[in-house]
Amino acid sequence: MTHEIHAASALLASGWADDVTIAIDADGAIESVTPNSQVSDGISAALLIPALPNVHSHAHQRAMAGLGERAGGDADDSFWTWRRVMYHYLERIRPDHLHAIAAQLYVEMLKRGYGCVGEFQYLHHDVDGKPYADRAEMSLQCLAAARAAGIGFTALPVLYRYGGFGGAEPLAGQKRFINDADGFGQIVARLQQATADDADANVGIAPHSLRAIDANLLGEVLGAHDDLAAIHIHIAEQTREVDDCVAWSGARPVDWLYDHFDVDAGWCLIHATHMTESETARAAASGAVAGLCPTTEANLGDGFFDAERYLAARGAWAIGSDSHISIDPVEELRWLEYGLRLQTRRRNLISDAATPNTGRRLLDGAWAGGAQACGRRCGRIEVGYRADFVALDADHPRLYGRARDDLLDSWIFSGNENLVRDVYIGGRKVIDAGHHADEARIAQAYRAALDDLAS
Repeated sequence: MTHEIHAASALLASGWADDVTIAIDADGAIESVTPNSQVSDGISAALLIPALPNVHSHAHQRAMAGLGERAGGDADDSFWTWRRVMYHYLERIRPDHLHAIAAQLYVEMLKRGYGCVGEFQYLHHDVDGKPYADRAEMSLQCLAAARAAGIGFTALPVLYRYGGFGGAEPLAGQKRFINDADGFGQIVARLQQATADDADANVGIAPHSLRAIDANLLGEVLGAHDDLAAIHIHIAEQTREVDDCVAWSGARPVDWLYDHFDVDAGWCLIHATHMTESETARAAASGAVAGLCPTTEANLGDGFFDAERYLAARGAWAIGSDSHISIDPVEELRWLEYGLRLQTRRRNLISDAATPNTGRRLLDGAWAGGAQACGRRCGRIEVGYRADFVALDADHPRLYGRARDDLLDSWIFSGNENLVRDVYIGGRKVIDAGHHADEARIAQAYRAALDDLAS
């Protein structure tokens, strides 16, 4: 049954418009968009923009956010010392724990304006490394949590086979991740079955990284699966990873990937932090999305993506919250620009003549690249797209009196209070005046899961 949302002001695919009535069909897609319309009897919002896609999430890591900030005794703390802490934490997580953690995470995402999530899930097996009776058990727990929260969901089960380049044996802490092509195929097929009739969920795949797979395995998996929402891969996140790849193959990671596979707009290169100028140009020209997670990359000491050169080459990009030390698109977008300012000692680098407002251009990039990387028709208020919207609090002092693109700049760059008032997914209001209808029960289950893990 069609219903309507009326917005006093809305950012449409064609630009800002006033007195907009949006009709939404029974499946949650936009049926019509009518500017300059009379107020209808439907739901009303003061200021409506598209919800933001979150292209990279490890849901289980939300439960350990902040626990990697104690010096580990190594001469140099790094991603690799943090990873040991993370592996230790993973040793105890059961399916019910993961469901509770993911549901809490997804509610927090919605409250901040994310409308869908790409769940890069590699915790496949039980604590002994044995497959569950349903091999997709853990990814299905995340899918169930997404449905409970009401967020759009792209399942990205992770292909993980080796402990390092050249087919190194897995580490003990990786025993819950490991699959061959057949076992992985069962996970993908099960998830496709579970999402077949769900307009708010789809399935891609995620070869974890070049160090965790080899060319034959990846080729076999790619050949066995079609109709995928997207293909995501961690790439060139750490300098040690780059050095190890060169030592193994004679090539840097991005060049190796492009030399061996047909990387196109269906791929998302997560992090892609350490690329040469030629690799950056190659990635941008391919149409693949760079999946950037600035707060996690900063927290882990990864380095900073060459955004200025990549954007100059018209590369597609998106944002993700990754390890969830922050769950706020504002912070991801702000630090993408601020990182460039600190490096170059210049301002407003992610802007151009066509879009001089930095906040607006950041959002435009995150909407377009995020929709592409999630394989989801979202990020635009336009007929045929998902009715995934955010209503901002236009009366808040940070936004009051701001006009349109200036208002978006103020949202991104003028403070830390949450200015998201309402969120609609598939036309359903899932956040109302900053609250989720089931947030108390979900938070209680989350606390119980953490208590159990601590014991």
